[in-house]
Amino acid sequence: MKFPPLASVMLCLTALCSAQGAVAQAQGVTKDQILIGSILDLSGPLAGYGKDTRNGLLLRFSEANEQGGVAGRKIKLLIEDSGYDPKRGVLAAQKLVGQDKVFLMVANTGTAINQAVIPMQEAKNVMNFFPMALGRDLYEPVSKHKFAFQASYFETMQKLVPRLYRDKKATRACAIYQDDDFGLEVMRGTEAGLKSISVEVAERATFKRGATDFSSQVAKLKAANCDFVAMGTLIRETVGVINEARKLGFSPVLMTAAPAYTDLVPKLGGKSMDGLYSVMTAQQPYDDDASPPIRRWAQKYRTAYNESPTVFSVYGYSIADSLVRALDKAGPSLSTDTLAKAIEASSFPSDMFGTPEMAFSPTNHLGTTQARLSQLQDGRWKVVVDYAQLK
Repeated sequence: MKFPPLASVMLCLTALCSAQGAVAQAQGVTKDQILIGSILDLSGPLAGYGKDTRNGLLLRFSEANEQGGVAGRKIKLLIEDSGYDPKRGVLAAQKLVGQDKVFLMVANTGTAINQAVIPMQEAKNVMNFFPMALGRDLYEPVSKHKFAFQASYFETMQKLVPRLYRDKKATRACAIYQDDDFGLEVMRGTEAGLKSISVEVAERATFKRGATDFSSQVAKLKAANCDFVAMGTLIRETVGVINEARKLGFSPVLMTAAPAYTDLVPKLGGKSMDGLYSVMTAQQPYDDDASPPIRRWAQKYRTAYNESPTVFSVYGYSIADSLVRALDKAGPSLSTDTLAKAIEASSFPSDMFGTPEMAFSPTNHLGTTQARLSQLQDGRWKVVVDYAQLK
């Protein structure tokens, strides 16, 4: 019997191994599908964020699938509800990452939720893409598993608090914030920003997550004669603090971090919310917006969901659009490594909603450090300090 030369055998074995490697796929990726997970708050204090973020994600992924998907693969999104509870968030991640075996997680909502689940994702080589949270540890230290699309609460408050404080000629700065990682980031950014203009925080007040009574905290700030108050508050908490301030005849300049930039604040609080300032990037898409592209997009959203979109619908849609672009750039050989390299070599243009241009690199996994400032005027958010005015 004649045997083939050893070189031929080795060549065949190498080809066989290469073929097997080509067949092997990353978790959640098949020849015709990419399985993606998201942990949103659909039943807790951020349920207003969660529902609209979900709708925005689904709308963009549906558009991509209608156009044939990405590299021939359709996107399937699995969503779990955290109720804005880190313990429930961990259970949700265990299901999505360990049981459903998603390829990546997108738009996970809440700083505390993300901090609780990222270690599990990293252990399973599952990327955390553009979380709906702005903590610095969501993009630092640099890791192939962490990419964020907006600057942290710390950075945005550090930049915008001193600008508004000086513009309003305020003389006594104070702060009220949620006693958790989110609130502490807002507080630290506020302190750093004020320190840059040689101002100290004169008084602080905190509250527990889920609080509904802010009478003692607001009374404390009023007694301290604050004329400027930075707020680390979400939706209901923002409304509650402002209503308590109005009740006590307390009228400082009030400024919140980005989570309070939502149409739900004036809807829940009414006219008394006018005057509030908030950090923001993408704008609230009002039905009568002067921009034809936004009007057309809003109509498509209403047709799909029978309701008007919000800024969190915009966030969901824009995050999904960025992910579709990144997946397309990664190409057919999709893995966490190839996707990370594709993002690191990418820039994402500003969109019709005013989201700033984003750019990444191997040493930078934060898309942008830009933010701007809006104020509630007659129940509608209006940009009062734009990107260019902060340069």
